[in-house]
Amino acid sequence: MSRRTTVLACFVTSTLLTFVAATPADAATSYATTDYVALGDSYAAGVGAPGQSGLCLRGSNGYPALWTRRNQPASFQNLACNGATTDDVLRFQLPFVGTKTDLVTVTIGGNDVGFVPAVASCTISTDAACARVVAVARNYTNTVMPGKLDATYRAIRQRAPKAKVVVLSYPMLFDTTSANCGVGGMSLAKRRALNSGAQNLDEVIKDRTRAAGFTLADVRGVFAGHGACAAASWINALTVLPLTNSFHPTATGYASGYLPTLTAALP
Repeated sequence: MSRRTTVLACFVTSTLLTFVAATPADAATSYATTDYVALGDSYAAGVGAPGQSGLCLRGSNGYPALWTRRNQPASFQNLACNGATTDDVLRFQLPFVGTKTDLVTVTIGGNDVGFVPAVASCTISTDAACARVVAVARNYTNTVMPGKLDATYRAIRQRAPKAKVVVLSYPMLFDTTSANCGVGGMSLAKRRALNSGAQNLDEVIKDRTRAAGFTLADVRGVFAGHGACAAASWINALTVLPLTNSFHPTATGYASGYLPTLTAALP
C-alpha cells in the first residue's frame, strides 16, 4: 500500500470513529434546550403503570416521564390529570404553559366521550345495552368532539406559539381473538363495540390534529395484538386494586407502545 493510500485510509477511519463516537452524545444533548410540557388525561398522566402519585395520579412510568428521562430536556412539566376532559385542559392545565415552551404533548378526548362510564356499563350489562352506550358515545364523538378538539388545539397554539405539538392517540382497548376476557367476562361483542368506539374517536382526533397543523403520534398500530386479555397484553384488564388502573396501559404499554411512537414523531 502506498503512503498516499495509507494516509487516506487513516483519515477515513479516523473520521468514521469520530462520527460514531459523537453520535450518542449528539443524540443525548439534542433536547438540552427544550422546555417540555405534557397535557391531557390519565393516558398522558401515566395511570395504569407503577409510580403514580398525587390527586392526578401522575406516574413516573407514563410516556412523558419516560421520554424526559431518556432525552433530558431543559425543563419538564407534566400537567396531565386522571379524569381530565378538554374543558379541564383549557381551565386548569393551559394557564401553566409558558409562551417559550418548545414541545407540547397531549392525549385528550376519552373522558369527554364517556370512556369510563361506557366500559363500566359494558362490563355489567348485556351486549345490546353495551352497543347502545357505545352508539351514544359515537354520536357525541362525531357531533361535538371536533369542536372541542379544535378549541383545545387553538388554545395550545396560543399559549405555546412556537412549540412543536404532538397529539398521541388511544390504542384499541381489547384483544378480540379470545372467547373470554377478564374478571367481568367481557364478551366478544362488547369488546368489538368498545374497540369500534375507540377507533371512531381516534379518527376524529387524527382529522382535527391535521387540521390544526399538529403532529399525530398514532399508537394503534404498535398496540395491535396487545389489547386487554391478549396473551401479551399491554393494557390492564379490569383491576380491583387500584380500580383506576383498569383499561389503561401497563408499564410495558407505555415503554414499548407510547414511548417509541412519540420518539418517532419527533425530529
